[in-house]
Amino acid sequence: MSDELDTDAIAAALFGSVSLLVRRIRQVPTEGGLTVPEREALSQLERGGPATSSELARQGQITAQAMGTTVGALQARGLVERNPDPEDGRRLILTVTDAGRQQLRDKRNARTELLSRVMAGAFTPAELAQFAAAAPLLERLAQNI
Repeated sequence: MSDELDTDAIAAALFGSVSLLVRRIRQVPTEGGLTVPEREALSQLERGGPATSSELARQGQITAQAMGTTVGALQARGLVERNPDPEDGRRLILTVTDAGRQQLRDKRNARTELLSRVMAGAFTPAELAQFAAAAPLLERLAQNI
């Protein structure tokens, strides 16, 4: 048996399992649930700070019209607000409201609670220790991409 690890095989297995986990966890319903485009736009604004609708569309790789519809729905629900750009009054800058931040927290909390319940019920203490050891490695991997 070789002491060298096959990074291609490890990468493929990790990518497949993380992709499945992300797909499944994104399906967790929450109260007043956001659509996938709404959640992504709101998350982009929260992470990246204020932006225009066209900037969000470019980041999300969707049309400006589709983003306009998404932003309109978020604004109607009070999750984002539009304010004139102080440098160019013709542009509108979008920011997440407190209600929008709370909506994202609620969604994340629901996901975290689900993971916790599944982990507590389906994994041994030794396996939980492996998850604990892997979490910082996964974060470091993501930061290096």
